[in-house]
Amino acid sequence: MTSTENSVTEAMGGDTCSDADSTCMDGRRNGGAEKRMGKMAMNNGGGKRGDRAGTGRGEPELSAKDVFRASAPAHRRVKESPLSSDAIFSQSHAGLFNLCIVVLVAVNSRLIIENLMKYGLLIRAGFWFSSRSLKDWPLLMCCLTLPCFPLAAFLVEKLAWKKLISKPVVLLFHVIIAMIEIIYPVFVIIRCDSAVLSGLTLMLIVSIIWLKLISFMHTNYDFRTMCYPIAKDEIRSEGLSFGYSDDVSFGGLVYFMMAPTLCYQPSYPRTACIRRGWVIRQCIKLAVFTGFMGFIIEQYINPIVKNSQHPLKGNFLNAIERVLKLSVPNLYVWLCMFYCFFHLWLNILAEFLRFGDREFYKDWWNAKTIEEYWRMWNMPVHKWMVRHIYFPCVRNGLPKGVAILISFLISAIFHELCIAVPCRTFKFWAFIAISIQVNLHYTLRGIAFYNMNKATE
Repeated sequence: MTSTENSVTEAMGGDTCSDADSTCMDGRRNGGAEKRMGKMAMNNGGGKRGDRAGTGRGEPELSAKDVFRASAPAHRRVKESPLSSDAIFSQSHAGLFNLCIVVLVAVNSRLIIENLMKYGLLIRAGFWFSSRSLKDWPLLMCCLTLPCFPLAAFLVEKLAWKKLISKPVVLLFHVIIAMIEIIYPVFVIIRCDSAVLSGLTLMLIVSIIWLKLISFMHTNYDFRTMCYPIAKDEIRSEGLSFGYSDDVSFGGLVYFMMAPTLCYQPSYPRTACIRRGWVIRQCIKLAVFTGFMGFIIEQYINPIVKNSQHPLKGNFLNAIERVLKLSVPNLYVWLCMFYCFFHLWLNILAEFLRFGDREFYKDWWNAKTIEEYWRMWNMPVHKWMVRHIYFPCVRNGLPKGVAILISFLISAIFHELCIAVPCRTFKFWAFIAISIQVNLHYTLRGIAFYNMNKATE
């Protein structure tokens, strides 16, 4: 439809393609009928639309020639401004979003250039690798020996499936394997004078393997329970469908230990092929955003931390000023970390393994509560918590609130291990931070419940 025809349709009381979608569709189907659009709109209901949208009085119909006269009415219906409260949510804000991105890039580019002109490039050559990294070989050896623990768990499960060992013995072996898998790397990191980054990397790998081991043990225990006739009848009666397996597969365990998931199952949804070009593009993005993250840490965060006094020894206002100054670069680092790990790295790994379920996160930026945010930003851990902590607690008679509290407690313990052990500072800062969020969650939930009850009265 041309701009002239849009003016005709608008002047006769309708929108160009919102209130007259059927007219626009007819025009596209009939090809050359656009020239007769003004006349068709007038004869086939243009006046009716004007009556409905106008004051309610039967207004005279206008011919195509009369539309362009000076006396033709320019305002024929009630309309809201696009940014008014009644119409703002029905509008598309893609242009405003793009404008905000352009402004954000421009402002931050100016700040980066100003910082480089004032302080120069502060990135050290040994940021990623230095002579001290060569001293971290015990951590590398510890990392290379970690596959022994999944192998030991596989042997225990194999013996359990063949009924060569009893249930208490299986449970004892699994508890020993899980405890050693955590204690052994912690001991190596504490005894060795390793870099914080190396220790943090090892603790993250150890935590992932531990969560996978628990899932592998718990799932196979559930499968063995389903072997009993009573359990099978109960499952059939409830109409549940599982990827049931009557044995443990070594190939399945190897795939699970490499797959971007923490929940074990005998089979996973798979994609048809590997998109090599797509993988190359994601790897380039991963390198770019990882370098940008390192640039922010070295150029902004480290200088601010080095020039800051101890928060408990200096002026309180200066401490608040430093925290607020660190908040913006910390936010950028966190966003880059999230994008690099949860989107780029996990999708690259999933593509190589043809792993189909790639819901590694949800739209956590739209979360309305803390509980909703924790459910959406890290889906692998959330699914693990729900499957192996929350639902087992509820099935064993614990209240839902207690089950949520236990889940947060386990999360707080692992956050503390991943931060305190590499930094060698056991002050429970991470544990306290998670605990504060739990208290805040229950406080906000109580306030919302109180307001809901007050509104219903």
